[in-house]
Amino acid sequence: MVKTEVCIAVPASMVSDTPHLREKTAKVGLVARAAAIFQVGEVIVYPDNPRVNQRGDMELVTRLLAYAETPQYLRKRLFKLTPELKYAGILPPLRTPHHPTNRESRRLRVGDYREGFVVSRAPGGLLVDVGVERLATMTPINARVGERVTVKVTSVDDVLAVQRASRAEIPVYWGYCVRTEKRSFSKLVEEGRFDLTVATSRLGSPFMKVAAELVVRWRQARKVLIAFGAPARGLHEVVKTEGGVLEDLVDFVVNTVPNQGTETVRTEEAIIATLAIFNVQVNG
Repeated sequence: MVKTEVCIAVPASMVSDTPHLREKTAKVGLVARAAAIFQVGEVIVYPDNPRVNQRGDMELVTRLLAYAETPQYLRKRLFKLTPELKYAGILPPLRTPHHPTNRESRRLRVGDYREGFVVSRAPGGLLVDVGVERLATMTPINARVGERVTVKVTSVDDVLAVQRASRAEIPVYWGYCVRTEKRSFSKLVEEGRFDLTVATSRLGSPFMKVAAELVVRWRQARKVLIAFGAPARGLHEVVKTEGGVLEDLVDFVVNTVPNQGTETVRTEEAIIATLAIFNVQVNG
């Protein structure tokens, strides 16, 4: 069985019907937590209503998701204080392996991985903030000053030394990346990056009716996209507006909340319900 990377696509309008920035922030925080709990590799924010300018909502959702994913000790270095982050303090902590609570270099061990920020150049290397009381020296010089890097500890003696690492080599979940999709949802699906595409909709097939086939396809895929609509505009309507048919665009259209007791299911609620069901079916 191949290692499958899970990507989710969320609409910019998931925060459009929420008037206050504090509540918008809380909504995005739930998405960030769900992504971390279920080990999502990428969160894609896509425009779902071409009739309105969604740039502001897309930037807000993207920035809040990226802020939540960033280790706390790097946030001041990577994010300026902007109006979008006014209520960032209410974002729930992710408590993932790349958000360590250790702030002391004496507790680091050779082989540990950390997220870091390249502070400056130094003789023979780069100085990197890895969230402890002293800067680490990174060699070789394969990053830019001001860049966020993933590093592996190579020495904890007199000099705290690290080398650049790839997320792919880390044996534990190491957070998600965030991408803003400026094209349509249809273009996102059609670009061919995904081995399996799943759309969620209350008009889709009940999940358990297609679960067996879907799980087989999932376990053969390297990259899976699970797409979500908004309460006011489901994916059928989004794709229809773009001139297509949802069933022709994706591999599966599934209803992961059958017999729902509410008129609508919010995007953040659908994400939690859907990822939980897939987690049980694929990994249970």
